Formats: sequence, structure tokens, C-alpha cells
Amino acid sequence: MNFIDGEVLYIDKPYRWTSFDVVKRVRGTLLRRMRMKRLKVGHAGTLDPLATGVMAICTGKATKLIDTLQAHTKEYVATIALGATTPSFDLETEIDARYPVEHITRELVESTLSQFKGAIEQVPPAFSACKIAGQRAYHIARKGGDVDIKPKTLVIDEIELLEFSPESIVVRVVCSKGTYIRALARDIGKALGSGGHLTALRRTRVGDINVEDCLPLDKAIEILQVIDIEMPEDDDTQRK
Repeated sequence: MNFIDGEVLYIDKPYRWTSFDVVKRVRGTLLRRMRMKRLKVGHAGTLDPLATGVMAICTGKATKLIDTLQAHTKEYVATIALGATTPSFDLETEIDARYPVEHITRELVESTLSQFKGAIEQVPPAFSACKIAGQRAYHIARKGGDVDIKPKTLVIDEIELLEFSPESIVVRVVCSKGTYIRALARDIGKALGSGGHLTALRRTRVGDINVEDCLPLDKAIEILQVIDIEMPEDDDTQRK
């Protein structure tokens, strides 16, 4: 493999790892193997620490593909707890309010989900990487500041109820770039006349790449430590 000319690695991101953690681990492994000081490595689409699943890691000249890969349609399987909300819309923060769930039926959930199919307006979470006056929104939110984020237009191609109980649902979502599934959990809970927050999220597909096509991070690192790597013969400017 030639990581300078560029490779795209598909990793199944582990739980509680940030996207940057995965990039850092891959870059560090390659730099040690290649005995280099610098190598471009980036990811094509952030996953929250509490999410798992498909993550494209691009190296070298393949980092130019990041924008293209980010634009691909994505599929998620999300577990949404009903009857409670959190400031971050997931388990990163504590429950701040509780709501009734006794009125929630499978029929109500299915009819409500259908309202989210197609082009929708979504306000991203305050605990997100959106920029406000040059600052990341989550920096402001964690300091207790007011976060005013404008709605964004996005597209939900498919939304399907996989599992149901009045306290929790599991949904499959196929959506466009920029969709915050945490915000979708918030909006679904509100539309049900209750509250909602995300308790589990798995990205199962990006474009044509399914999670079954991805390597667990530890396995990918094992392979990178032994695989044959092509090196340029006439460029040692970045060698240690």
C-alpha cells in the first residue's frame, strides 16, 4: 500500500473514541512504520464519541477525497429513549426534564416518523462542532453560554421503525450530509408530545461501504504494523 500517494481505510469506530482519536492512532502507527515525521491523515465525517460504525480514514493525497466522501448518503441505526431530554440530546449530559410516555403507541410513532421523511429543517445541537462567531458551539455550551444556531436544510431519504416500546424506539435512518441524529432524536420526542434523547448510535453505511466492510480499529492497527508499504525512493525529506 502507498500511504503517501493515498489510501482510504474503512474503520469501525470504537465506542467512546473521538474521530480525532482514531486519526491520531492511525497516523502514529504509520509514522512509526514509515519512519517519517509528517503524513497527512484525516477522516471523512465526524462520529460522536458515543457512536460507533463506518469511518473513512484518508491518507496522503487521498485526503483530497474527504469532501467527496463526506457528501455520500449515510445510514444509521439509532436508539432513542422517550420521556426524557438532556442538554446534549444524548448520554453525554444528565437528564434535565421528564415527560409522559403513556400515550405513545406504535401507530403514533410510525405516523410521526413519516413526517420526517424528505427535506426538513433541523437546528443542530448546542453541543456540536458548528461554529458561532469563530467558536465551536460546544465550547460555548459547556461554559454555560447562549448558543444560537440557525436551522439547516437536510434530507431524510428513509426512516424506519425497527423496535418499539413506549419508553424507547430503535430507528433506521438514511440521510444526507450534515444530519445530526441527536437532533433528530430531540425532534422526534417533541413531535410525539414527549421528550427524547439518543442512547445508542451506529453508522451502518456510508455510500456503498457497509459496516461489515470495515475493520475494527485494533485489527486495522495490527495489519498496518505488518503490511508491505511502498515508499518513494528519491524523497527522504520527511524521514526521521
